[in-house]
This record gives sequence, structure tokens and C-alpha cells, in this order.
Amino acid sequence: MTAQQLPSWADPSVSPAALDPQGLSRRGLLRRAGLFGAASALGSAATSRTPALAAGDSGRPGGEDPRLAYLVGDHHIHSVYSHDAKYTFSQLAAKGAEYGLDWMVFTEHSNVGHAEHGAALEHREILRARAENPRQLIFQGLEWYIPAAEHCTVFTAPGPHEADLLTRFESAYDGKLLAYDKGGPADTDTARNEAHAVKALKWLDRQRRSGYVDDVLVLANHPMRLGIDSPHELRAWRDAAPDIMIGMEGAPGAQGAAIPGLRGATSVRGEYENKPSAQSWPGYPAEAYVTYGGFDWATATVGGLWDSLLAEGRLFSVTTNSDAHRIVHDTWKNGDWQPGQTFDDTGRLPDPVNTNTPQPGSDFWPGQFSRTHVGVPLPHYLSGAGGAPIGYRAVMAGMRAGRVWVDHGHLLDGLEVRLTRDGGRGRGVTLGGRLRVRKGERLTLNVTVTTASRPNPHGILPELTHVDVIRGAVRGPVTDRDTWKAPDTRVVRTQDVSGRTGTYTLRVPLTAGEESFYVRLRGSDGNRNGTGFLGASVDPHGPVPHPPGDGDPWADTWFYSNPVFVDVEGF
Repeated sequence: MTAQQLPSWADPSVSPAALDPQGLSRRGLLRRAGLFGAASALGSAATSRTPALAAGDSGRPGGEDPRLAYLVGDHHIHSVYSHDAKYTFSQLAAKGAEYGLDWMVFTEHSNVGHAEHGAALEHREILRARAENPRQLIFQGLEWYIPAAEHCTVFTAPGPHEADLLTRFESAYDGKLLAYDKGGPADTDTARNEAHAVKALKWLDRQRRSGYVDDVLVLANHPMRLGIDSPHELRAWRDAAPDIMIGMEGAPGAQGAAIPGLRGATSVRGEYENKPSAQSWPGYPAEAYVTYGGFDWATATVGGLWDSLLAEGRLFSVTTNSDAHRIVHDTWKNGDWQPGQTFDDTGRLPDPVNTNTPQPGSDFWPGQFSRTHVGVPLPHYLSGAGGAPIGYRAVMAGMRAGRVWVDHGHLLDGLEVRLTRDGGRGRGVTLGGRLRVRKGERLTLNVTVTTASRPNPHGILPELTHVDVIRGAVRGPVTDRDTWKAPDTRVVRTQDVSGRTGTYTLRVPLTAGEESFYVRLRGSDGNRNGTGFLGASVDPHGPVPHPPGDGDPWADTWFYSNPVFVDVEGF
């Protein structure tokens, strides 16, 4: 593999004149954090770190987290190697670079053609792309049809066995290939199927622990689109391999599905247009099957399913992505098959053809609308000797550690969160971290926002109007594994930030009570909000569903952050 390089915005050897406005803004964030030039100055010393040090993991609860640079990415992208997509690998990689992505994961649908032909063909393209684009991290992955449930992103760190592991996993554990999917009327052995999903995650965990691959991660995709990912399944997956199964899409792709006049009067952002079926878990309310401000009900409901997982005191991350298949207003169509060819025979669709006429679509290009920001210690980003380059491992380690925030519509240029003890020294802990404190101790949540400095790809200069602080009690493992409520979680503060620009810091005072707790953040452009699903006392002005067919995503944008945990101890 060609030697890995820093992203251009982080590389002091790249002139500011060569950067676009987004790159200039991100370089400014590095300067303010004191990180610009750090990785370059360290040189080979940075590259000799172990994977653990490269991730910046101290292993000390309540210890200081490192200073971080946030790399922007998308973990759910489909190309001609998926039977229902359209674009070539090079088209998608170029668009991702155009919209500022530092890392991308290609997650093709499993099926016979992909398992037998497509995965190997795609791998050869990925190897070439890595060599030709050393500033961009390009992962190979798979969209796994989970036995008894829906879909997951599965992806690995680069290495000699990455494609082999994905192909072996697909053949042995994919619900679609095994006809173990969804546990519905066509296959009533739900218990067997759920057990097979757990077995699959444990198998992936063994491959990582044995060193067969350097790393592998799994995230549940669009969990509430069909309502077949039950709370007990999410908990079972997490518990089976907590270092592998790290979270879920907080917001699905297909965010352009409800642009007025595009797909019809019943369209919903995310293509969440399904109603409960015989396969759905019966405990979900009817309101769970649509998106709220473009976000999945499981994430958007304060005190809901995501919070019920966090209230157990265990990290479970949320992300967002494009799920790119067919881009809104695009003019390309699928190419024609040669006589006698099918996807099962080739593992690859014919190259698309430009018609110069808009074609049907619901998605945005990778990085165009949905962005997942992952914090990494930039001085440890460069390649090391042996194994996967550290940049790949650093992104995966950052995701595992929960150093993640997400936004739509390029709402923010930057977000930095630190929780500190009052009167203490040091940087404190950041997203995904844990701070150990005494009962009654006073804390400060420091939220540094860098507002959007340029128009987004739709030509709008986004404006953040409020930041919500959400706090929830940590009560430990639940007795009822199908619970989806966290009754002690609510919005505890809303800060009006209308009109504020540039970089500013909100300092939110907190006090540790008798119980451990967590805090997480959310905010929006203020265009569309209302009472949350569990009532005004829990969430007085949260995201709301849009009217069917009237869901312009650029006019209703939000950011969400992962939590910071506070462990209250009697020391």
C-alpha cells in the first residue's frame, strides 16, 4: 500500500491557496486546538506507536482524553457491486472527496453474485483506489442481512485477509443467503435465527482477537425502518461482542426521499414509509415508523430506545450516512446487460449511462448531506510498520471509543465537548468518555461550537439556533430486555445560540447527585420542532415528523453527539 498521508487540510505542506473553504475552516479548527503541524513534526516517532497508543486510549476511567481532530466519513455506501445501486466505485470516491470526506466504507449488499464474484472484484478496485488516493481512507465492508432482523454495516481494517473475512462471513452468517432473514411468515424459526446472529458476531470477535484481521466493526442500519430490530435483539448483539457491535444509525440514508414533488405525496425522509407488519416487533408504537427531523425514532425520542441502552451505563454509538444507491436529481441510469448476463453470474452491474435527464432517486452523495465526525489524535494518524495503517485503525478506535458526533446539511463546522471537574486541571473527558467523581461534586460541560463558515452544498449558509443538553440516570442492566424507555432522561437545558457565529464555548454547570448519569447534546436550525414523543416535560421542543411528501431535508437539519458518562463513586 502507498504510504498513508494526512488529509490535505491537516498537512502543513499543502498551501492554504490549494484548500477549499471547508478545508480552510477545518485547518482553522486544528490551529485553535494546537494540533496543526503536530503530526508532521512528530514524523516517524508518530508512526511507531502501537495500535492502542495510536487510538489515544489511556485505559484510565476519569483520566484525560487526548486532544482530537475530527475526521468526516460515511460508513454506508453502495456501488455497482450492489444489485440495486448504480454508480461506479470511482464516481462515488470522487464525490466523497468533493464533499470533504476523509474516510468511506463501501458496504455492498450480500447475495450469491456478490459472495461468489463481486467481493473479490471490488477488493481489487479498493486496492487501486487506496494507492491513488493516499489522503483518503477507503474501507471495504458489507451490508449484512441480520438473521431475524434487518441490516448492519460490517467493515474491517485493511490487511491481507479483509476481503476473505467478509466473504467467509457473508457465506456462513448472512440471513438472506441462508433464508434466515426477518423471522417472518416465510421462516418462523425466529429463535434459531436470532441465535445465529449472535453466533455471527462472536465469530467476528474471534477473528479480531486472533489477529486474523486488525479490526472489525458492526453498526445496525436503519433500525426502525421496518420495526424488526427488537430491543432484546439490539441488547443481545451488543452483549455478544461489545467491542465489535458498537452502535446503530441514528439517522438513515435516503434523506432526499421526501423532497416536495420528487417521489409523491406519501414519501418520508429515509424512505421510512413502511407500516408494522407481521415481522415487526409488536411493542413499538405506530409513531416509531417515521423519521423525526430525519432521525430514526429510536434516536430522536428523548427517553426512548437509545437512551434506554445508555441508561444501562454502556456506550452505544449513533452515526449517520448516505446509504447511497440513487442520487436525487441525478441523470445517470443503469447500463444494459449483455445478453445472458445477470448479477448472480457477474457480481457487478454494468456501468451507468448518462441520460442528461433527471432519474428517480432518494439519496445524496457521500458527504453531501449526512456526515459522521470521528475524533482521532492527529499526531498518531500516520502509517506504522506492519498491519493496517494507523489512520484506518485510529478511525475505527475513535468509533469504538464513542468519539462521534453527527450532523445534517453541514450544520456545523466543528464541535468539541469536554466534561471537567470544577477547580480541577487538565482537559477532562470527551464524547464516549467516563469521568469518575464524588457525590455532590460540581462539574462543567464545556461545549465549543464552530458555526458553519460557508454555504452548504445546497447553497444555504446553515445557522445553529439552539443547543440542548440531555441528561439521563444510569441504573445498570435492565430486567426487561425489551424495554425501550429511560424514564429518568430528559432535556435539562436549552441554550439559545441564534445569531452567534464563529467559535464560541458554552459552559454548562452540572452537579453529581447520588446516581451515575450521562449527558449528550443535540441542536438544530430551529426550523421545525415541537413536543417530543414522550411529552413536554421530557422534551419540550424536539424534532417532529414532517407532513408526508413535504420533507425538504435542507430546511430541517440537526446535530447529535454521543454521550459522556459520569460514574459517581464514594471515594
